[in-house]
Amino acid sequence: MSKRDYYEVLGLERDASESAIKGAYRKKALKYHPDRNPGDEAAEEQFKEASEAYEVLSDPEKKAAYDRYGHAGIEGNFGRGGFQWSDFTHAGDFQDIFGDIFESFFGGGRRSRGSAKPKGRDLKIKVALTLEEIATGVEKNIALTRLQRCKSCDGTGAASGADRKVCGTCGGQGQVQQMARTLFGPSMTVVTCPTCEGEGYIVSNPCPECRGEGRERGQATLTVRIPAGVQEGNYIPLRGQGEVGPRGGPAGDCLVFIEEKEHDYFIRDGNHVIYRLPLGFAQAALGAEVEVPTLSGKALLKIPAGTQSGRVFRMGGRGIPDVNGRGVGDQLVEVVLWTPEGLSRRERELFTELAELENERVAQEGESFFAKVCKAFGS
Repeated sequence: MSKRDYYEVLGLERDASESAIKGAYRKKALKYHPDRNPGDEAAEEQFKEASEAYEVLSDPEKKAAYDRYGHAGIEGNFGRGGFQWSDFTHAGDFQDIFGDIFESFFGGGRRSRGSAKPKGRDLKIKVALTLEEIATGVEKNIALTRLQRCKSCDGTGAASGADRKVCGTCGGQGQVQQMARTLFGPSMTVVTCPTCEGEGYIVSNPCPECRGEGRERGQATLTVRIPAGVQEGNYIPLRGQGEVGPRGGPAGDCLVFIEEKEHDYFIRDGNHVIYRLPLGFAQAALGAEVEVPTLSGKALLKIPAGTQSGRVFRMGGRGIPDVNGRGVGDQLVEVVLWTPEGLSRRERELFTELAELENERVAQEGESFFAKVCKAFGS
């Protein structure tokens, strides 16, 4: 079953602002909240659908990928089973209206505040593609160096056999209350615990391999599927393929940015490609059938007699597919008259004879053209 457009799910236009997206989700979630619709599976499904849409549209990077490529652009963001509550990263933003439903709706169970671990760093890498690869789409293997889970401690940061202890400062909550003075008087705020850095636990005996970080630098090879029609500056997000967070924290993303290699004879113009075809005088005057390169191989192009330099021929459907599936561009073949150099004696004789004939013809046609102009202006 195909998924609905996320903007349609939330009732938004595609240029909706960040606040409009949040407001639309709040409205939908209130309407279909399971507590307000007990036993209503349809309402529960719509609540989940709205949550998935908000998870994507509220994140600038996911939203950009979705706007460019649709649902294909965010493949890999969610597991094979589709969106799950563990994928939702905005529970804390809506505790005022939803309470603990964010912790249990999809079977995840209630989690303590201290379970939120720091996320790893996102990685950005570049992949250079030829126009031929862009025209068909391609799968690339990418080798990179990143911080990965420590094999010795399995990412906990603790030495073998050592236990993590509950932080004495925050009692395992990962947060502490702090009094702040404002213009309106004292205000109580909640901040990340400075002792455990929000983890809720302290490693008393750090792993000697990673020094308590729970991660170590290593090599990885990723496979990325790049759709046809991408262009310079587009990127493919690989969810969870960045660096892992410290001591079991979730991994960041790997953003694969597209670069276009300069082609030997094609120039890209949107979804069209331009090829400049050199033609000799005889071919242009008499007409010819010539072989031209295309992104999918060689093809024959018929040149009619009397073709002038600069004329453009269109080869339909020989360009680059639109990344959003809206057709395929064309190949535009521009004729460039080729002038030979280093003429042989025989060639010079023939060109001299041709020049004499051309001078006579230009003179005749020039007089005829001048007479037409004078007649038109009544001279």
